[in-house]
Amino acid sequence: GEYAYYNSRVAPKAPGLGARDVLAETVEEARKHAQHVIAYCVVQQGGRFLREHPAFEMRGVDGKPFGRFCYNSGYLESMKALVKEQLAYGIDGFHIDMLDQGFGPPYGCWCDACKRLFQEEYGRPMPSGVTWDEDWGRMLEFRYNTTQRFEQALREEIRRLNPAATVDFNYHGSPPFSWEVGQRPVQHAVNGDFVTGETGIWGFSALSVGLTAEFLAATTPGAPYQVAMQRGVRMYHDQTTRPLNDLRWELFTLLAHNAQVNIVDKTAYDVWLDPVAYRRIGQAFAEARAKRAHFGQPTYQTIGLYYSHRTRDWYGRENASRYQQSFHGAHRALAYAHLPWGVILDENATPDRLRKFRTVVLPIAGVLSEGEVRRLADFVEQGGSLVVTGWSGLLSERGEPAKASSITRLVGAELVYRLDSEDNHVRLPAALPRPYAALGAGIEPGWPFLVKGPAAVLRPTTATPIGELLKPHRTVRQIQGKEGFDWPLSADAPVGPAILVNRFGKGTVVTFAASPDFASASEHPVVEARLLLSNAARWLDPRPLVRVEAPVNVESVITREGERIRVHLLGYAPPANPMPPSNRPYVIPALLEDAPMYKATIRFSRPVRTARALGKGTRVEHSGNVVQVLVNDVHEVLVVDLDAPRSGPPSARPQSRAR
Repeated sequence: GEYAYYNSRVAPKAPGLGARDVLAETVEEARKHAQHVIAYCVVQQGGRFLREHPAFEMRGVDGKPFGRFCYNSGYLESMKALVKEQLAYGIDGFHIDMLDQGFGPPYGCWCDACKRLFQEEYGRPMPSGVTWDEDWGRMLEFRYNTTQRFEQALREEIRRLNPAATVDFNYHGSPPFSWEVGQRPVQHAVNGDFVTGETGIWGFSALSVGLTAEFLAATTPGAPYQVAMQRGVRMYHDQTTRPLNDLRWELFTLLAHNAQVNIVDKTAYDVWLDPVAYRRIGQAFAEARAKRAHFGQPTYQTIGLYYSHRTRDWYGRENASRYQQSFHGAHRALAYAHLPWGVILDENATPDRLRKFRTVVLPIAGVLSEGEVRRLADFVEQGGSLVVTGWSGLLSERGEPAKASSITRLVGAELVYRLDSEDNHVRLPAALPRPYAALGAGIEPGWPFLVKGPAAVLRPTTATPIGELLKPHRTVRQIQGKEGFDWPLSADAPVGPAILVNRFGKGTVVTFAASPDFASASEHPVVEARLLLSNAARWLDPRPLVRVEAPVNVESVITREGERIRVHLLGYAPPANPMPPSNRPYVIPALLEDAPMYKATIRFSRPVRTARALGKGTRVEHSGNVVQVLVNDVHEVLVVDLDAPRSGPPSARPQSRAR
């Protein structure tokens, strides 16, 4: 951070070290054990170094400095000098942290160097602020390219000094981060030897552990990626130690998703090393080594969650969760239903990438380019399935309401108007038509239920309408403008269909006029809203190779090697927590102390030849195509060998995704 923990001539040395050189000590000790040393090097260190070099500081549109380094300043040369010093110690590589441009206002940088570069690149001056117009679009590109240039220049310098040294940059392109940090999902994942992200309940939620892993995997398909977790009960900067099961749950969730995992520990300031922390980490690592043969197989994923960074930027704007809540809610619906999902990013959503999935879900992908629409149409026309929610395709390239949908042909319906409410309701008919009955599984028929989020009234052209979208009731005081709309009210009159099913070429599109994805991650996460999404995904793929039935607090990850299927089951069951001391009612999840016990049923489309579990205490029974297990652990791996498929023409659609 602010200080160097070695004898540096560039940055000030940590004053408590005296004559000690921690980097030299570390390299010397590591060589005795044939261990590699990766140096942790901070870019946005701030502090004394920034005070001593005011010319390196970012400046707001008002010209005032605001405490962060500008990547277009001379600071790059200082970073080159720092990495040169550290490479001279014989280290093997770098983890370079905090390549951000800030996590909120003020947004920069309007320093002289940036103004000059912007003028050279675009032939016009920088915009007058956050204007969300064509000039701001150029500013977004300029910010993204600025970070990329800095990363690439630093990596090239390290390569020049030591071609064998590795470089990875701490990544802020995944949710919850947005354009503010100056990183785009794919553009900034490819600048190191591998991408490294971070997870942890303290900042990203328990459900986001697996999502973060798959997001990083999608940025560089087929390449290794790393996720950092921490030993502390709250976050990186405390000296506490989590229970063993809490560490195991997060570690094995990441390993099941094929991540490289880095557990962060911070030496105490009095240099004490907590023996309990290292014993627990050692136990978790020993278990990971013992299970090593069961990680790294090609992941079986049939559903692709589409992430639109353009919608994040231009619709989310300065409230990124406005878009990302839908992405999180769609993931929640699929994960709770144990449907095998992966992530698709708009930057690298090639036709081949899309074809690796049977179904693609668009969670409020409002801003879709002509190229994206064409690729999605080709995917469906050739036999793929598409799930569309809320305002997908209903926004202009700058995130403003469009007059017509960009995917009208795909959904088989025209936009009539958008509802200006979020407390909208859906009602399915008392008797769904037989071909569509599975869309209503687990949902009370004839009952209006809240589906919080954006909604639109659509007029079917070629699609079959199902159910009703109902606008919310409004009180007299609300109509008079004397009362707000924060709290959802009951349903009022129907305004259009709730679901539209459209056959397009060889494929099918299911469109929700409301936003069950947004609703599933809202403060009113009605179960029925979540079921709308998972029911649609199951209806579109009624005979999958594998179907997992387990409690919603269990995450499943499926991998496949030929006829060998591995099902990773990850049980998360922390006890209830008391009222928080601050920020009520936002309760931090309790620590996972006890291993959960649960039953799971796994159904296969072909007969099971053998089935076994890694855990000695897990009970396994199988008959025909069905395997049933009773698990009492945080992580279990079920290894199943299927009978060879009957001879016949090869399937037109792939069933597994290799990474």
